[in-house]
Amino acid sequence: MKNSLRLWLISAMALLLSGCGYNEIQRLDEQVKAAWSQTLNQYERRAELVPKLVSSVNAYMVNERSVLVEVTEARARVGSIHITAEDLDNPAVMERFQQAQGQLSSALSRLLAVSENYPQLKSDGLFRDLMTQLEGTENRIATERGRYVEAVQAYNVYIRQFPAVVTAKLFGYKVMENYGVDREYDIRRDPEVKFDLPASATAQ
Repeated sequence: MKNSLRLWLISAMALLLSGCGYNEIQRLDEQVKAAWSQTLNQYERRAELVPKLVSSVNAYMVNERSVLVEVTEARARVGSIHITAEDLDNPAVMERFQQAQGQLSSALSRLLAVSENYPQLKSDGLFRDLMTQLEGTENRIATERGRYVEAVQAYNVYIRQFPAVVTAKLFGYKVMENYGVDREYDIRRDPEVKFDLPASATAQ
């Protein structure tokens, strides 16, 4: 009798949870985490390329040591922040992560701009290969960030709707901050690499 009552209660609870959106909340939450994990994979891929890129230009850029130092230090800051999909609920960690990635992007842009002053470097096969890999990785970062934005949007819309909103409040699921949503256009478009001369060079 007790076993049959317990079975009935479990079945009723499962039916209730599935009808109130609990399972869909789980699916969407996992989709957000998976999308962010894929984004992190691409960021890590970029970080792995940076030391190779610095090494390839090191022999050429004898007068641009500060640029190489800037890139190396930015890469070190990125490497010092250990982040996972579980950190999406930690605004302080996410802010540090975004700042570090932004500093690395800025340093890489400066490095690429300065490389325009070195024709021999641009003709180097290793440098060209690394540039191709870097550009491909930047494209993949943009794509994965776009997918993450969409996943968070789908999750947030769903948990605000009835009856899922009741289930979300009951189990403590909150609206997620969509990191990067304020620059969604930049995330979705292909990265543009410009080889402009630095101000110091144009002034000479």
